[in-house]
Amino acid sequence: MFRQWDAQCGGGLRRKAVVGQLHEVTDLLQEPQPEATTRRLFKVAAELAELAGWMSYDVGLQPTAQKYFVLALHSAKEAGDRPLGSYVLSSMSRQMIHLGRPEDALELIHLAQYGSRDCAGPRTQSMLYAMEARAYANMGQPGRCKRAVRMAEDIFAEAGEWDEPDPDWIRFFSEAELYAENSHSYRDLAYVAGRSPTYASLAEPLMRRAVELFGQESGAHQRSYALNLIGMATVHLLQREPEQSAVLATEAITAAKKVRSERVNTRIRKTVDTAVRDFGDLADVVELTERLAIELPETADAV
Repeated sequence: MFRQWDAQCGGGLRRKAVVGQLHEVTDLLQEPQPEATTRRLFKVAAELAELAGWMSYDVGLQPTAQKYFVLALHSAKEAGDRPLGSYVLSSMSRQMIHLGRPEDALELIHLAQYGSRDCAGPRTQSMLYAMEARAYANMGQPGRCKRAVRMAEDIFAEAGEWDEPDPDWIRFFSEAELYAENSHSYRDLAYVAGRSPTYASLAEPLMRRAVELFGQESGAHQRSYALNLIGMATVHLLQREPEQSAVLATEAITAAKKVRSERVNTRIRKTVDTAVRDFGDLADVVELTERLAIELPETADAV
């Protein structure tokens, strides 16, 4: 339920509720419990702490997020749940990419892959390869990035044949998420390679498909929809198509108003700043800047 709320509304609305539940579970762990109960409590603590960390990251509380992620990793280890531990490491990796530390992100992903290679399902393994691609993209290593993208796609295709149910925490990694991650890898490569139109052209069809799929989900993944609209807007800027970029950024502003996510708001502002820097005299960009100031002012962002 908390994960669904996070996807629909962003990290800002329900974070305190998740933290409250986490405190309850950690209090129970201070009391004597049967061994089986203790392991189950540690598993619940790991999932809650990961989600609290993710929500904190989403609203811009980066040091707080890191503390929750460390707690989640410790709890997953105590629960003996290696795939869950790999998932926590992937969340930590996403944060490192956001903070501009791709080398640290790659190290975390490699730890996750090493720890879960013989026990995690194909959906989890695909997600880890997609995150590996993101790290390589931000490090400017196109060959390794493309290989990781292919691995993510190939292994995801095996998910339907997996005869064990996926844990709830990885069910978010849908076809839409796969397209989104891989398109962002190519988009990031384009920026690292000096705004390469070649990599932007690789990103565009994948990003477009991600936007389509998230848009069909009736708001269930409103934040992901907004993030991929922004991603598509940046791809059009890379392709020097500012009018199309302004249309998508305007749609992203509308979507962003339905969630409380500093991450979404920050990405919109960076995209608009780029549009202003490159195409500031264009009427569509001027109108977009005015709309952003009115509809998504910085003072309205609550963390």
